[in-house]
Amino acid sequence: MQYELPPVSSTAADQTNAIVSLPAPLDCETQALLRAFLTPIMEKARSWSDLSTLLRIKGYGIAFREGHLVLINADTGTPLCTGATLGVPLRTLAARLGRPCVVAHRDGISGHLA
Repeated sequence: MQYELPPVSSTAADQTNAIVSLPAPLDCETQALLRAFLTPIMEKARSWSDLSTLLRIKGYGIAFREGHLVLINADTGTPLCTGATLGVPLRTLAARLGRPCVVAHRDGISGHLA
């Protein structure tokens, strides 16, 4: 199944919406590779700070969008997938690590760890 990317818009509002939207679903091969590589890191972390550091070492970061944990490419800021895609949703991490301290962005639908 292929997903088309939305056309590039020239308005700032549309660009902001594109930036904070959830990532498109991954193909099954990419999802399996990311799950095998990142899930052990997410399960090993003992705190949100620890998780952020462990992911940063591997070139990834954490963002929050529309109530979901989103993994991002640390170099480009490109959203890759949600924690749920990897089998480790925000709810599971919050139950184990405690609620994350999220700093909300101006758009009101995204944020980052404090």
